[in-house]
Amino acid sequence: MEKLNVIYEDNHIIVVEKLVNIPSQADKTGDIDMLTLVKEYIKEKYNKPGNVYLGLVHRLDRPVGGIMVFAKTSKAAARLSEQVRAKEFKKKYLVIVDGKMDKDIGLMEDYLLKNERLNISKVVKEGTKNSKLAKLDYEVLKYDEKIDLSVLKINLHTGRHHQIRVQLKSHGHSIYGDQKYGTRGKGKQICLWAYELSIVHPITKERMTFKVLPKATNSWEIMEGIEV
Repeated sequence: MEKLNVIYEDNHIIVVEKLVNIPSQADKTGDIDMLTLVKEYIKEKYNKPGNVYLGLVHRLDRPVGGIMVFAKTSKAAARLSEQVRAKEFKKKYLVIVDGKMDKDIGLMEDYLLKNERLNISKVVKEGTKNSKLAKLDYEVLKYDEKIDLSVLKINLHTGRHHQIRVQLKSHGHSIYGDQKYGTRGKGKQICLWAYELSIVHPITKERMTFKVLPKATNSWEIMEGIEV
């Protein structure tokens, strides 16, 4: 296991880089998860006896890497969770998609329906029972004509199940390396990365923004030279 990359830490929150293919929290696989990894880091660093409190306030899909914040106190957890509900918790993503977008800047609004049994979501008509509005906007950072792939910056307005993956696929631009919804890059790592997180600090009330970019290796080599 690689060393935990801690981006910021104080008495109330800890911001870390989630590595790809690690669950945000324990799941049925029994594989090591981010919640456990961060707890172990805190326990070791501060020589804490007994159980370490750590609040999970948001998640990233298992194959997705990027930035996560955890709460170190129950008060911080409650306040961060309220920010998620109030949409003050801002997340931005980088993604590599198949093809060229029609517009360099755009907005996608769709209604998504989750299939709990199959753990997939799909775009459905407005008014479909149990469907939820999904909204994001995007900006094209680069289009590589040789490989017919585009790099997009995604600003997420809602946090639906597999939202970015499903919306982009439904608009004809599936994510490169998406094994569940994609059309290209089978066997590759999904090119979806949570690169920026902006929160209001739960105690100081200061707006804080954190960034971590994917390493320019494998499919992400297309990112070289791009300013984000």
